[in-house]
Amino acid sequence: MREGSFVWGRLEKQYRVVDKWIDWVWVIVLLVGAVLLFTINLGGLPLRDLDEATVAQVAREIRFAPPGSMSWLYPTLAGEPYHNKPPLMHLLIAGAYLLGGVNEWTTRLPGAILTAISIPLLYCIGREIFHQRICAIYSALIYLTMLPVVSHGRLAMLDGTSVCFFLLMMLCVLRSRRDLRYCLGAGIFLGLICLTKGILSILLGAILGIFLFWDTPRLLTNRYMWTGIIIGTAPATWWYTAQWMYYGQDLINIAVVNHIWFALKGHKEPAWYYLLEIFKYTWPWLLFLIPSLRLTWENRNLSWAKLVLVWSGVYLLAICLMATKFSWYLFPIYPSLALAIGRKVAEYDNLPLLSSYPRPLASAFAVLAVLATAASISFGWGAVPKSDLQLILATVAGTMSLTAILAERGDGQFLKVLFWGSYLSLLLLMKSNYWVGEFNEPYPVKPVAAMIQRANPAVTKIYTSFHKGRPSLDFYSKRTVVPASSAKLQYYWQYNSQAYFLLDEFAIQNLQLPSVKTLDRAEGWTLVTKDTNPL
Repeated sequence: MREGSFVWGRLEKQYRVVDKWIDWVWVIVLLVGAVLLFTINLGGLPLRDLDEATVAQVAREIRFAPPGSMSWLYPTLAGEPYHNKPPLMHLLIAGAYLLGGVNEWTTRLPGAILTAISIPLLYCIGREIFHQRICAIYSALIYLTMLPVVSHGRLAMLDGTSVCFFLLMMLCVLRSRRDLRYCLGAGIFLGLICLTKGILSILLGAILGIFLFWDTPRLLTNRYMWTGIIIGTAPATWWYTAQWMYYGQDLINIAVVNHIWFALKGHKEPAWYYLLEIFKYTWPWLLFLIPSLRLTWENRNLSWAKLVLVWSGVYLLAICLMATKFSWYLFPIYPSLALAIGRKVAEYDNLPLLSSYPRPLASAFAVLAVLATAASISFGWGAVPKSDLQLILATVAGTMSLTAILAERGDGQFLKVLFWGSYLSLLLLMKSNYWVGEFNEPYPVKPVAAMIQRANPAVTKIYTSFHKGRPSLDFYSKRTVVPASSAKLQYYWQYNSQAYFLLDEFAIQNLQLPSVKTLDRAEGWTLVTKDTNPL
């Protein structure tokens, strides 16, 4: 009897070793695939006008700040105090600038790598909450092949980094159910979220608290948990205290009042905006979403279902109630949707060969194949055919066609074809010049910025007739380009001896400025200044 127990113990130990080895293989495979997808052609396109250019400008000012200026603690934007977000991500980008120079690739690299790391992290979370490894594998692969995850994760923004820290926090919490010392890690990563995106940490921390209250309430009163939270949030507390002591009432006026006014004034969308975003950009995995959520609700007494319901439900409700709405605010919800869908599609994988799959599923893939084929053909028409988009859409069409055929035949290989085809399609998209998504930019920013750089104005502030500011133009031109009305432009020209204007053709004809000296032209824009020596 004792000998049998000894043999069983050795077999169990060997099984655990093999099991861990297989997990490490999957972690490495997922990480390599994610790094390739998130870094290919990373610096091929200009920075976006929204958060990217602003983050890059703050990081550059940190990188080139004079010694002793404490810019790492008190960051600036165009020389003015920057209170919008804590500076952790900006510091990482400034470090990349120090090592690789200032360019698009180094600007986007830190966020892209951290977002890529979140792919194997989701696999590890799946291994904690699912009994079968295949559920964790599918969850990670679905997350990897979601278009908004890849497109936003590659940008120099804060969302992918915040989600990476949130997944690390959640992984520590799940492992703390076996080893309480992991609670310390949960608190540390909560603090890193605080230093990355500030107020988002409150929402993500609330999601964690609600999940623990429902699933493992004993951890809420555990001393390791509260010790970790105190240690982890101490740097963020110190940073906010330093800002308050340095800026005083200005911090309230700029960081709070102006930020709230911006939320009330701009980027308002209807309450269902995020549901529409999910509908538009999560194909083909959207086909599995409704049955996945139904399965999650049916298993709401299980730990994995509790996590998905709290994570997706609380977060979606919170952002839908916010006044300001941006598509990338949805980023933290995608891992929870991937977990739910991964659990559902694993059921299809476990079905016997030639089993019957839902007929609407095969039909939906067929419809997607037809739409992708039609779109691919349409891009071949016109004066300038877009061959790269044709190739991408042809790949999508081929993937959906083969997937539909296999699903109709009851062949479980349709999931593997869907994963590989989706990954290859995204890889081709990221290799192209269409992955950033700003198709409707008013004018190409880099030629106009190069024109300003060539002229090298003696001032740091240039006024423009364009109706809104473009942070990317500020970044590339190394000037602050301020939008102004016709009346203000007339005023500045009259009372400013060194006025520099960036004007379109209509503004030049409409303003009728005296003593104009044209410095340069690019992309329909003209840089002018006063002619101090008229003939």
